[in-house]
Amino acid sequence: MKELGDTAARARAAAIYDYGATAIFASRFDPRLHMLLYVPKAAAQGRKLNLIVAVHGTGRTSAIEFRDGFAEFCEYNDCAILCPIFPMNVQGDSARSGYKYIIEGDLRYDLAILSMVEEMAGKYGQDWSRFAMFGFSGGGHFTHRFAILHPEKLWAASIGAPGSVTLLDPERDWWVGIRNVEAVFGKPFDVAALARVPVQMVVGDADLETWEITHKPGGRYYMEGANDAGKTRPERLKSLAKSFENAGVDVTLDIVPGISHDRMKVLGHVKGFFRNQLEKIEAQ
Repeated sequence: MKELGDTAARARAAAIYDYGATAIFASRFDPRLHMLLYVPKAAAQGRKLNLIVAVHGTGRTSAIEFRDGFAEFCEYNDCAILCPIFPMNVQGDSARSGYKYIIEGDLRYDLAILSMVEEMAGKYGQDWSRFAMFGFSGGGHFTHRFAILHPEKLWAASIGAPGSVTLLDPERDWWVGIRNVEAVFGKPFDVAALARVPVQMVVGDADLETWEITHKPGGRYYMEGANDAGKTRPERLKSLAKSFENAGVDVTLDIVPGISHDRMKVLGHVKGFFRNQLEKIEAQ
């Protein structure tokens, strides 16, 4: 059998690893961090795509589930999906949850996301200066905090079942509130920009376990007020929705009947929300 020429071999490799369900890539921003995508093959012929960033939970395996779960949606709605992978133990201390609070030691996960998006936009010839973000559980932690810090980068955000929430409280410090956001992140909170982002908040009404989300004195992320938003995930998400609404944000709150802490069973609601936002963008 005749061997493929260099050009044909590169094209074949790109079709296998760079389009459709992609390989896992290390981030140029920080090679400790990784990402995988679903990119419709039509992008290779110049099709312009919108981007959704989907952020995993504590177990990290949902990065692949989200990539595959959004694949058909991406094909029919001219989207790509980028799923970052933030490994445990990045600082060598076995920590599981650093990314949820945006900053961990020397690592800014929000800046990592922005870099990943810019890197992949260049790779695929896309304008992803604004994108949507979805996260569930630990990813829901990350998504609403990213929206607080970088609302100008988002055309929509879907926040799924976070265990703890940052309320827009100017009387309390990060992470419980936002009083010292500028001191911590070097960027002031822009309430007007956040008010322009359509936000979905989604959680199952049976998502009631509290063992993993109750902060106790001495815990890594314990601080005064850590449990004040509510006892359960639905209670805490309702508090977050009220906080965002009081700031002028258009919030769609979906409390899904009969569902516990199951990321894949809320995905249909997330896709419906994103489809509605895409239709609005297309109508502009």
